[in-house]
Amino acid sequence: MKFHYLLSLASITILVSCKLENKMHHYIRFNKVDELHQFLKWTPENRFPLISAHRGGPMPGFPENCIETFENATTYNPMVIEFDIAYSKDSVMVIMHDDKLDRTSTGKGAVSDYTYNELNAFNLKDNEGKETGFKIPTLDSVLSWSKGKVLLTIDLKKGVSYAKVIEKVRQYKVESNSIIITYTANQAQEVHQLAPDLMISASVQKKAELKRLNDLGIPNNRIVAFVGVAAPDKELYKFLHDKGITTILGTMGNIDKSAMASPARNLYYHLVNNGADILSGDNIEQAAEQLNKFRYNKKLSSPYIN
Repeated sequence: MKFHYLLSLASITILVSCKLENKMHHYIRFNKVDELHQFLKWTPENRFPLISAHRGGPMPGFPENCIETFENATTYNPMVIEFDIAYSKDSVMVIMHDDKLDRTSTGKGAVSDYTYNELNAFNLKDNEGKETGFKIPTLDSVLSWSKGKVLLTIDLKKGVSYAKVIEKVRQYKVESNSIIITYTANQAQEVHQLAPDLMISASVQKKAELKRLNDLGIPNNRIVAFVGVAAPDKELYKFLHDKGITTILGTMGNIDKSAMASPARNLYYHLVNNGADILSGDNIEQAAEQLNKFRYNKKLSSPYIN
């Protein structure tokens, strides 16, 4: 029975891989970090709104924080991929949101209780709790996969070293498609001091927070402003755009729920029309349809996107 079950999982994994190969993918490619800086420098002419797939864009059959899920997300739209880094027992950086394995994998207990080789024995589960044949990826494998395909927004779990992550970004030469997520001004300062060329996602929900970042030596041209999980006033968008700063609005949670409950409202279309530049959420299929419509109506294009 176990043999047949494992064979079934393997067959499903091969089938999913074949389907991904046959789908059209929408990739983002920057050859050097200056091109990323230019792309993220906000101007009316340069604007190209994007979706950020929260935890990589999980959906039935595709677990969160999984390379196959990231690849699937690119079949809907050019993508920013948000993912989470944790440490294994032997200090390998793995991609996992929760401190424990139970919800998202066939493992039990804390991620940090297992070496990477031990973690590799587990399979990932999708958000409906169904086991897949996919494995917990390492940061190395994600960075290697990402080049020429997606933008990354890299989120670190508590205790993970910014210096170690930046070392990996350098190793795989993905400075041109990486944005480091920070939650405090001091974290943003640390990242900027370690890597002045890297883009930083920093919380800017009011004007004073930008001043704090600037006072700590972080220039506007290295900041992508996370404006929260509720749409701010247009005044904040204008304030940031006038300084050339691209904005991220978190739609995960209430905004995504409202959009799914009332699709005819075209909520994502209106959010980008009001000033949001990157929508970070879970409802990527619906958001992709509306952003495609917005970019078509506004005649927006970018040489960095196929």
